[in-house]
Amino acid sequence: MNEIWLENFRCFRERQTARLAPLTLLVGENSTGKTSFLAMIRALTSFAYGSLVPDFKESPYDLGSFDEIAHHRGAKGGRADSFGAGFSSSAINGDQDPWGFDVVFRRVGTAPLPASRKHSLGNAWVADTWHDNFTVLHATAATRRGKWQASLGRPFPTSDPGERWRFSHLLVRAALSTEHDRPTEVQFTPVGDSPPLNDGDREELRALMSPMALARVWMFPFASAPVRSKPRRTYDPARVAYDPEGDYAPMYLAELHSENAEAWEELKSKLESFGVAAGLFDEISIRPLGKQSEPFQVQVRKYSGRAKGPWRNLVDVGYGVSQALPVLTELFRPDADTRHRKVFLLQQPEVHLHPSAQAALGSLLGEVASRQRQLIVETHSDHLLDRVRMDIRDGASNLRPEDVSILFFERDNLDVHIHPLQIDEQGNLLGAPESYRRFFMEEVNRSLWGRQPVGAA
Repeated sequence: MNEIWLENFRCFRERQTARLAPLTLLVGENSTGKTSFLAMIRALTSFAYGSLVPDFKESPYDLGSFDEIAHHRGAKGGRADSFGAGFSSSAINGDQDPWGFDVVFRRVGTAPLPASRKHSLGNAWVADTWHDNFTVLHATAATRRGKWQASLGRPFPTSDPGERWRFSHLLVRAALSTEHDRPTEVQFTPVGDSPPLNDGDREELRALMSPMALARVWMFPFASAPVRSKPRRTYDPARVAYDPEGDYAPMYLAELHSENAEAWEELKSKLESFGVAAGLFDEISIRPLGKQSEPFQVQVRKYSGRAKGPWRNLVDVGYGVSQALPVLTELFRPDADTRHRKVFLLQQPEVHLHPSAQAALGSLLGEVASRQRQLIVETHSDHLLDRVRMDIRDGASNLRPEDVSILFFERDNLDVHIHPLQIDEQGNLLGAPESYRRFFMEEVNRSLWGRQPVGAA
């Protein structure tokens, strides 16, 4: 994903457009829309794959009903009657033009439902829109050759608007089929002087709406919760099932330990490498308490020079290790590519880590992002951000300045504005508004002077 836009969504009233890089860091005060931003990325991802209606209440994001999602403009302004979002992503099959997806949501009952959608690639695009309370469907398509439109206003096989939306997607795709038995319910007719729609146009337009085409440019993301699960002294084996809080991580480690020794050693080595860099632990181990189906423990230990310390249970080494473990496991797991986990939406991965560990995490994120993965990270850590800047300056990874996008979320009355910041080759922050460091400078002044100096902004 290269770029995303939002409008009338939560705290974003005006249309906000943000560049997304291999590593994108979301920074700003609490309640400025950073988590909502991540939630919309995940919703767009699921919806762009086809006919699924986005679930804005799916864990780890719960944005509520339409009234809690559409922007409220104050007592006199009222609530927006729709909200929209869209993104552009890397090209399909090596084409130079980015692939785009846009959607507008309206209220149906208490829920937000897509009312219009558009797929685009260069000069080719397909858009379908519902009108008159989801009773009439209009579709428009275009290529370099011309523009065509169609409409459908007849009884549908279901009265449920959500089901009608799924049906419309299938119907438009079928109408663009090159088969001789394409349905007659929707027929595209030329607009203006455009020529009739031919099979070449149909094939080009159908490719835009193909889930297989989308799979080449975007993958379902891994989304983590801001607070992960509490460590346990003993774990009972269970089926590995992903959850944003990371309950699955110890189960996955134990399964790998018992069933795939080579993969376990690979993952173990990466976990320990980070553990050493962050000062958290030097070794990690799975200790079975019986046979494979019986309970197990997760243990770590630290070294002191050549002396190896005792093994300690995960619950006895501080909260930071257990909070970082699910994120680290997902970033390092050897089957990440086959599971299509190339995009990561991370909420405060630095939680409960001390400053040096937060800095080490910054280096890790830069390293992972430079290996053909995209990380979009909400963070409150200056230590993490500063390490990313210094690693670019020092050439510590393959990450280049253009591979990092820093988005500063700033509250402006009832709205929030997103300021794009960049890093130059010397690690300097470019484009920061005056307010970016104001809070931190005030805190430094208070620590030096005991109060804010006269004349300080």
